[in-house]
Amino acid sequence: MKRNVGVLVGSGVVSGLVLALALPLSAAAEPVAETGYDWSGVAISGGGYVPGIVYNATEPGLVYARTDIGGAYRLDRGRGEWVPLLDHVGWDDWNHLGVLSLATDPVEPNRVYVAAGMYTNDWDPNNGAILRSADYGATWETTPLPFKVGGNMPGRGIGERLQVDPNDDAVLYYGAEDGHGLWRSTDYGARFEQVSSFPNVGNFVPDAGSGNSYLMSNLGVLWTAFDSASSAAGEPTQTIFTAVADTDDILYRSDDAGATWQPVEGAPTGFLPHDGVLDEVNRVLYVSTSNTSGPYDGSDGQVWRYGIDDGTWTEITPTQRPVGVDFGFSGLTIDRSDPDTIMVASQIQWWPDILIFRSTDRGATWTPIWDYAYGADGSTSLLARYTQSIDAVPWLAFGHPISGPVPWSEPTPKLGWMVSALEIDPFDSDELMYGTGATIYGSHDLTAWDTGGQIHLQPVADGIEETAIQDLVAPAGDVDLVSAMLDLGGFVHGDIDTVVNTFQAPYFGGATSVDAAGLASGVIVRAGTDGSGNHVVATSADSGATWVTSPASGGSGPGTVTVSANGANVVWAPDGVTPRRSGDTGSTWADVVGLPVGARVESDRVDSRLVYGFAGGTFYRSNDGGATFAAVAGGLPAEGNVRFAAMPGSIGVLWLAGGDDEGAYGMWRSTDAGSTWSAVAGFDAADTVGFGRAAPGALTPAIYTAAERDGVRGVYRSIDGGASWERINDDEHQWGWIGADIEGDPDVFGRVYIATNGRGIIVGDDTEAAAPADWNARTVYTTGDVVTYAGAQWRASWWTQGQKPGDAYGPWQQIAAEPSGVAAWTSSRIFVAGDVVSHGSHLWRAKWWTRAQEPGASPWGPWEQIG
Repeated sequence: MKRNVGVLVGSGVVSGLVLALALPLSAAAEPVAETGYDWSGVAISGGGYVPGIVYNATEPGLVYARTDIGGAYRLDRGRGEWVPLLDHVGWDDWNHLGVLSLATDPVEPNRVYVAAGMYTNDWDPNNGAILRSADYGATWETTPLPFKVGGNMPGRGIGERLQVDPNDDAVLYYGAEDGHGLWRSTDYGARFEQVSSFPNVGNFVPDAGSGNSYLMSNLGVLWTAFDSASSAAGEPTQTIFTAVADTDDILYRSDDAGATWQPVEGAPTGFLPHDGVLDEVNRVLYVSTSNTSGPYDGSDGQVWRYGIDDGTWTEITPTQRPVGVDFGFSGLTIDRSDPDTIMVASQIQWWPDILIFRSTDRGATWTPIWDYAYGADGSTSLLARYTQSIDAVPWLAFGHPISGPVPWSEPTPKLGWMVSALEIDPFDSDELMYGTGATIYGSHDLTAWDTGGQIHLQPVADGIEETAIQDLVAPAGDVDLVSAMLDLGGFVHGDIDTVVNTFQAPYFGGATSVDAAGLASGVIVRAGTDGSGNHVVATSADSGATWVTSPASGGSGPGTVTVSANGANVVWAPDGVTPRRSGDTGSTWADVVGLPVGARVESDRVDSRLVYGFAGGTFYRSNDGGATFAAVAGGLPAEGNVRFAAMPGSIGVLWLAGGDDEGAYGMWRSTDAGSTWSAVAGFDAADTVGFGRAAPGALTPAIYTAAERDGVRGVYRSIDGGASWERINDDEHQWGWIGADIEGDPDVFGRVYIATNGRGIIVGDDTEAAAPADWNARTVYTTGDVVTYAGAQWRASWWTQGQKPGDAYGPWQQIAAEPSGVAAWTSSRIFVAGDVVSHGSHLWRAKWWTRAQEPGASPWGPWEQIG
């Protein structure tokens, strides 16, 4: 189902320990694009790990969520959707979409901060930063840090490393990784200094002997908690607790506002302090621990209560272990409206499900969210204190049939995994939210737990689109979009505004490539990894209703797949093995000749004989539907991310984008099926290219690219075949790295789909797109002007006034196209040699210049039938 868009007004690092004042993140280096665009997302609702949920302590209803690769969000309670806050993050600072911590100011709730950075190893060349906002995340400034931040590293779910002093909100503390210690700001995050008196930089490494830099990073300094009763409002809090990734000394205390620090006597050892919550009413600090960094592991742990005033430690670890397996603890929360009530979650219990525990007596006793009960006859039953619905987000079943919790069985859906974020609304004892590796679940009747009832859980992640997209295709017709993505596999979206189920039968645990036939409606192919870990291709002739599954490739990855224009042939290039071809919708396969291992494959959108490949700077072509290939051109980028595509409606018209800074980098075009290529002027760099419905009266499809022109990174569009380009995004809408794919919509002019690495699928709609004005006899028109007349679109071939459209030999050409992008023949349109048209249920190609000569009318005419 396509959305129709009407006419709308559219919208450094310094030496020593002190960091320089921040500069605005969104500098005005680029004028606002003339074309107005509205940006949204394809409805997926979640899709990735949510390691942090942070409520504001003083403003009711204000709550934020952070993700490991998809930025930060604020809940819009009026709409029931999460609002993305970091879409301004651009190509060069892509790592700022990794959020290791988030802090909301309890004194001035409009202030919010994030610690941004993706990796602390060499996967990320950039240092991290503290981003700060004084308007609830609408705009941001940045303070660069002299070290890296690991928003997607082990331990990313541990506590909140970034905290605001509740008495003096100009003071912030940040616990750094990799031995960089504890840092403090006294000017609302504009500058940070290392707290030189803090004695322990941490020493815990997830797996020091692995040889894998991802697992060899010191987790460092973790979370901080304030005893606000230790000072008056407006003065820095005197008593502060800071946790460290050191299993011998996990917690330090300062009673002089951070001037001096001492280890807390009697603190538990042998575990990492994953979370800490301070209860000022009862004067205790709760700490949850696990034996590993998480988020994927943890086989032992404890929960402790520390008396702030008397210094006593009491172990309050829940004792229930329904399946006899131990686990660590992570997510921890207190009911601020009833502080005797606390909750804690198991870090991981993969089978059969996680456990969440609730206590109404400060941890003296606990009840689990589910448990086993045993009858006198030896029978086992399951006591569930919850019900759970995923009707609104069906993909959370992950390919399994829905089944309730029963003994000795894994339920579908599961309560979750990797639960480091567990929070009760400080103003509403009935509201619970917790993050998992896939979504956020919420309840609005939490206190029913205490009276023997069941709480009701459902996904509450609308607006959080945290998926890593690998490929897209937008078929003409009823299907809006088909996607390939990591973790979830992908979707066939009949309506991009509706959350649908992922690929099924076969279910994919991850996908790398999708394609749709250029002329055969409903034919879709996809390559990915099925539920058993096999790399396969699935082919559908009914828009994804049913699929035929290939044999497993035996390669190292699914690779890329394409289907010929008529849907008859599928060419699949898995990683690590010889490419193969199927001529029977994917049931049987034979090796392809002449195409190297690891090639990227695409099909011509009109000529079913033409299939294309690219590898290592060389372009390959098949003239027999993909059975055999030959190298036809070189001199293209040999390194870097390279994408290419065939233009709809034409034969052999190809566009290629890619390369890297060390060699060729830009955009190239071929009009002879890849035999020769010419560089497209004006591009400093280009990474993706795709096509969409032509602008009204335009002779070729719209072209979209993620690229750099004149030093400005952005999303660019051409509606005149590449003669001119305009940037259609702005500095507030950049979405980090967007080099995987871009696709225009074949049915809606101006709509573009952008694949991101953590922000899902971005949708752009041209809010100024409208039908051309009606023809007026008194208006002077010049070459290229477009009008509407008698329900059709007409393009002026020369200067004209008063000449009504409709004369086959007059100044006006009627411009029309099929959903496939192929031009519809009209008697007034001028066609030249090589142009392809649709007429009388057939395809025709012009042999020479022609106008008003009907295809098929004469065997000696200008048209040859090609399909």
